[in-house]
Amino acid sequence: MSKESALILFAHGARDPRWAAPFQRLQKMTQLSLPDCAVELAFLEFMTPSLPDLVAGLVEQGCLTVTVSPIFLGQGGHVLRDLPLLLDELRTSYPALDIKLATAVGEEETVLQAIRDYCISLV
Repeated sequence: MSKESALILFAHGARDPRWAAPFQRLQKMTQLSLPDCAVELAFLEFMTPSLPDLVAGLVEQGCLTVTVSPIFLGQGGHVLRDLPLLLDELRTSYPALDIKLATAVGEEETVLQAIRDYCISLV
């Protein structure tokens, strides 16, 4: 079943496939909470699917809106430079697609509080 909106969890990627396990769990957990939205996982490098490949498939399936959520702890070079360039290319390729960009997940106060709470629980 095609969905008109998608949430893309965008992560860096790594050579070791085990690195992706927490991101895959996050994708599945999020999909269960958003049954009317496609929740997908894309990677900047080393892993597939890439963001351009994923977006191409979503558009082919009839998706009209995508929100990209960078699953990075901070707004570093990949989020500030690489990702905007990728999104500009996608907007050029798919002018009818509404593409939204969230801040890096680690910039959100509730995420930092959850990490803090976990760290506190260790002591």
